[in-house]
Amino acid sequence: MAELPPFQKLIDEHAAEVMAVLRGAVGRDGAEDAFQETFLAALRAYPSLGEARNLRGWLVTIAHRKAIDHHRARGRSPVPVESVREEAVSDPDPADGEVWRAVATLPPKQRAAVTLRFAGDLPHEEIAAALGCSPEAARRSLHEGLKRLRKEMA
Repeated sequence: MAELPPFQKLIDEHAAEVMAVLRGAVGRDGAEDAFQETFLAALRAYPSLGEARNLRGWLVTIAHRKAIDHHRARGRSPVPVESVREEAVSDPDPADGEVWRAVATLPPKQRAAVTLRFAGDLPHEEIAAALGCSPEAARRSLHEGLKRLRKEMA
């Protein structure tokens, strides 16, 4: 088992390769920040690394993960715009009130399934968890509730 070299030596030997990987992965603009994040993460983990086998691969793996983090962060950042267009707010559709009054008359499981699906935007699995039943039973309750609503609203 090879002993770990001083961290500065590791940086000196592999900095150019890591920077090249990051420039290719995130572009010139984000490469500097990702480079710093890569070596900060490496520095934190270095004392517990244990052996000096394939340090280049280890650093490139960290760089790759930092590139992924960079892209994820960019996907969540706001996009600047010149101006925000104003839209008039309209009154809610009067039929919505009728629909929810009709939903209130459904049997409890059907009412809960319809409400969780359309007001809560939950998938069948989460509806099932909330109702304490199987996903199939939740689907069935939702189906029966919608069927009854269509019949009453027609």
